[in-house]
Amino acid sequence: MLQFQIQSDSDIPASKQLFDQIRFAIASRQYPPGHRLPSTRQLATITGLHRNTISKVYQQLEESGLVESIAGSGIYVKAQRHEDPSLPDSPLFSKYPHASQLIHKSLDELLWQGLTLTQVKELFLTAIDWRLRCSAKVLVTVPNRDLGAGELILQELEKALAIPVQLVPMEELAQILSKTQSGTVVTSRYFIAEAESIASPYATRVIPLDIYDYVKELAMIKELPTDTRLGIVSLSVGIISVAEILIHSLRGDDLLLIAAQASDRHQLLALVRSAQTIITDPASYPIVKQAILAVRDDLIRPPDVICSENYIGEKSINLLKRELGLG
Repeated sequence: MLQFQIQSDSDIPASKQLFDQIRFAIASRQYPPGHRLPSTRQLATITGLHRNTISKVYQQLEESGLVESIAGSGIYVKAQRHEDPSLPDSPLFSKYPHASQLIHKSLDELLWQGLTLTQVKELFLTAIDWRLRCSAKVLVTVPNRDLGAGELILQELEKALAIPVQLVPMEELAQILSKTQSGTVVTSRYFIAEAESIASPYATRVIPLDIYDYVKELAMIKELPTDTRLGIVSLSVGIISVAEILIHSLRGDDLLLIAAQASDRHQLLALVRSAQTIITDPASYPIVKQAILAVRDDLIRPPDVICSENYIGEKSINLLKRELGLG
């Protein structure tokens, strides 16, 4: 940040001193197009001027066409016409007006480093082509010991991304990647280190996914009456294991905890006959409902079935969409 100096004993008004110093910073490219100016609070601390005075200076700069105010973001140096050429054959620039500034700024920085336009074009096209190729093949990987977690991720990603996704056991990942020119590997953050070590020799991105926090479900479990028979059903043995630890930490031996994998029908039928409340993941929910129907004649009162949120957090899904260029 430039160190603005205001001479209080000068005949030149303080506001004009600040205006001229900022205008010089813009003219000399110390503040290039797109640069965010200090906030009024920051400048007030530096210069000793009142924030209202600084706001008026910023207003003058905006009226002069040197800066522009972006609501909720700040004051930015405005690109001049020659620095922000219109691209009439690209309607996307009308839809995303700041994209033009970002692209031209990136081009300027690369050209300043000594690259030619031809080299810049090659860099951009290579990077874009690589991302497109990576996005064309998405692999979900988890260890064989917890393929259920991979199935959960697979189902949720196919629904959220609307593209084909392939489940690959981590033990077979290297073999698959050796036959793949490029791709994107996704896995739970539990397994990210192992996935990265396997994928590192190949032209592949590895993206970790954050799991759902189960805050609502844990809050509900805290309120269950003592001695409630609580069932946990999931495709994933990992989820069941973590759930058992978390529930025990919350309630100790206050609850009778029963767990079953959705794929183990014998164990599942025993669970639905005993449990008063069942918590299950979305993929296992219809399997649990079918199991309850299968033993309905043995039940005095059907258990309450609570379906949790998705296994993968919404924020993580949105991040993956962005990384894959899906919006």
